Amino acid sequence: MSKQSVLILCTGNSARSQMAEGLLRHMAGDRFEVASAGTKPSVVRPEAIQAMQEIGINLDGHRSKSVDEFVGKSIDYVITVCDNAKESCPVFPAGASRMDWPFQDPPAPHEGTEEERLAVFRMVLDQMKARFVSELESGVFAPVLSGRNES
Repeated sequence: MSKQSVLILCTGNSARSQMAEGLLRHMAGDRFEVASAGTKPSVVRPEAIQAMQEIGINLDGHRSKSVDEFVGKSIDYVITVCDNAKESCPVFPAGASRMDWPFQDPPAPHEGTEEERLAVFRMVLDQMKARFVSELESGVFAPVLSGRNES
């Protein structure tokens, strides 16, 4: 059986969507093919990489991708993690379930000290973890398939 596909969208594909991609892949990668993209891709923020490293998830090799790379591909779930992406998200095939989970926008690279920025990235990451745990346990997002061999 093939894995379900999840596309996580944000504006720049630089922070929230990158962290959510790494987190979902880590938490439930055996169930999903996970990717992230942006409506206006830029570069992966070093604070996102560091916050993820602190919990043992490596984002090395991640790159900021355009949502255009995924148009026309079969996608089971589209999750927007910011309101801007929600408003400008392209239409995906009818079979795709769409969820909007806006998380706080981390500060820009020039705002505050490095430690202040990292604190916000860590807080957003904690919120994402809580949301993924809740959604995965409830079965609302990607329900566990019945009839599995439990032995």
